[in-house]
Amino acid sequence: MAAVLAVAALGKENVWGVSLPSRFTSSASREDARTLAQRLGIAFQEISIEPVFQAYETTLAALRPSGLTLENLQPRIRMAVLMALCNEKQLLLLNTSNKSEIATGYSTLYGDSAGALAPLGDLTKTQVRALALGCNRSAEVLPLRVIERAPSAELRPDQKDEDSLPPYAVLDVLVDACLVDKKGPEELLAAGFEEKWVSSFAQLHRVSEFKRHQFPPVLRVSAKAFGSGRRIPITCRSYTDK
Repeated sequence: MAAVLAVAALGKENVWGVSLPSRFTSSASREDARTLAQRLGIAFQEISIEPVFQAYETTLAALRPSGLTLENLQPRIRMAVLMALCNEKQLLLLNTSNKSEIATGYSTLYGDSAGALAPLGDLTKTQVRALALGCNRSAEVLPLRVIERAPSAELRPDQKDEDSLPPYAVLDVLVDACLVDKKGPEELLAAGFEEKWVSSFAQLHRVSEFKRHQFPPVLRVSAKAFGSGRRIPITCRSYTDK
């Protein structure tokens, strides 16, 4: 979706798409990336990060890194490659994170949380999907498979976003209720949200503030966006910690 917005704003001749697959990247993702680039008419390049990933595994073998460590290595390798390309070509990198991911810290620091601008950063996952469907109203620009597949970071076999997050249908309402309407846990529970989802969201949101302080600027389109106007301390105790 970020590529579609970039083309609309800057023109296809000023946008460059890059696919950075690893062993966990599905053939569907690779095909859809290429298809989208072709439909948008933008320059496109695929660069495998697998050789670098394997080199990291060898380097860190003595540490016996956990699954999460190996997962986070992949977006960090991707970011190093992308920034090298940006430096060489004098380009700016667009961050592709949405508001749901930013709210829960569902991004890797110095990996997919990096970039020069986050055009989708004030849209929840549900809103991004609606925007994608809207872009396809006249003709299929975004491959339907991108919109219809279960969201996944593809950093391990059979990974799904909902393995780590509340379902987006629940999460996105919580994000707006908490951040825009400023409702606390007790109000959310009184509104009918399940305690497990309220607790999960509150914990994810609380422990990921340090990531948001290092996030790229977000284009604001709602009443309350993440960014410089949101002054939340990184180290603090909440009444929910009691």
